[in-house]
Amino acid sequence: MLVSMGSTMAGEIVVVVNPQNPATAMTAAQASQFFLGKSAMFTPVDQSENAPIRAEFYKKAAEKDLSEVKSIWSKLVFTGKGTAPKEVHSNAEVKKAVAANPTGIGYIDKSAVDATVKVVTTLP
Repeated sequence: MLVSMGSTMAGEIVVVVNPQNPATAMTAAQASQFFLGKSAMFTPVDQSENAPIRAEFYKKAAEKDLSEVKSIWSKLVFTGKGTAPKEVHSNAEVKKAVAANPTGIGYIDKSAVDATVKVVTTLP
């Protein structure tokens, strides 16, 4: 039987980049900049809007809830200053998208990490 949990099922969230990316570490605040449209250095890959990991990521990395994030992106898109991150529906899809793009950055459950991505930060 599946029991609903308030946080990610396996625990820690990690921010991952393409293995060829020269970045080796970043803070949660630095990582959040790419997901909030404040930097275009990396191409963010977001989890789907209803995924529990998404709400937890934004809370831990940027101290924002999903309505605040949505508001930020609505303004950026409306003013032509940004394009919202691509949304995918699983840890596996995030890894696939990041592995296919040298500037890709995403977040996944730590238990899903493999050689196709490189961890640059772990959110507590």
